[in-house]
Formats: sequence, C-alpha cells, structure tokens
Amino acid sequence: MYLYWIISYFIGTFLTAWWVGKWKKTDLRTIRSGNLGARNAGAVLGKSAFFVTFLGDALKGILVIYIGFYYNFSLTIIATGGLLVILGHLYPFWLKFKGGKGIATFIGVALVYNPMLFGILAAFFVVLLVMIRSATLSMLLAFLSYAFICWINPAFYSAWPLSVAIIVILVRHRHDLAESWHARWWKKQS
Repeated sequence: MYLYWIISYFIGTFLTAWWVGKWKKTDLRTIRSGNLGARNAGAVLGKSAFFVTFLGDALKGILVIYIGFYYNFSLTIIATGGLLVILGHLYPFWLKFKGGKGIATFIGVALVYNPMLFGILAAFFVVLLVMIRSATLSMLLAFLSYAFICWINPAFYSAWPLSVAIIVILVRHRHDLAESWHARWWKKQS
C-alpha cells in the first residue's frame, strides 16, 4: 500500500507539458502563466500541444487508478493514490515543487475511479457552462459539487481523498477563479 502511494506520487511528477516544451525547445515555465499544464501549453504551442498535454496528464491519473484496482486495494487506498498522483503533478520535487494545476490528472483519476460520480461532475459542469457561460466558474462549482457528494452520500465516502485533491486544485486555481469572478461582475455592471 505505501509503495503504491509512493509510486502514485512519482507518476504524478511526470509533467507532459514539460516534455512537450522540451520537444518544441520551449520552457513553458517562463512563458505566459508559467504553468506546466495543458492550458498554458496550448496557449503557447498550439492546439496539438494542448491535446497531447491533456491526454498525457489524464493518462497518468488513469494509470494510477488501474494499478490500484489491479492489486485489489480498497477504494479509499486507491482514492489516496489518486490524490497523490495529483499532488505529484501539482508539486513535482524535481521542478522545485512547481508543476501544473491538476485538472487533466483529476479528470483521469475521477473517470476511472468512479464513472458514475464522474458523470455527475461532467453533467453538472455542462449545465453550469450553459447557464453561466464561464468554464472556470463552472469548473469551480462542478468540483465543489463532486466534493460535497463525496461527503454527504455514503455510497461515495471512499472517495473523500479526492475531495481533498479538489480543495488543493481550487487553491492552485485561486487567481484564475478570482479573475473570472471579477470579469463576470464587471460585465454585469456595464
């Protein structure tokens, strides 16, 4: 179990954006947001870099969950592995703990860990996106609904480590969330 958790963190530290940037001879840490995630990779290097980075970061989350299922660990141990792969992505030791923001990795983890709970998250996101027309704010509310469901529905208690991951991800996105909130508020005032 402890080895699984250590491996989960180390898998998380494989930052696809860093490798895509190396391939394109670009240090994404020094351009635009400096974030080593799909959004910054796409903004700097184009759509293909976005998709490759998103896919690579999601796949490492998927891999960690499949490893946990393969070894028949309890759902809480597997969810903790999911939390640790996300923490590895956010805080890679070999890059002075400055990584990505964790959305793609969380999606990979959540999709495989519990497809029904992921479906609720996705449906909530789509409905909110149509209603408020802000991907960032829709993500915030959808993630909060996921965390809330983990705590109030006994069928999903084992996913509580993923609600911790959500809190950490939202803290990493605090500037984006504040920017979206202010932009939306100012738009209403105009």
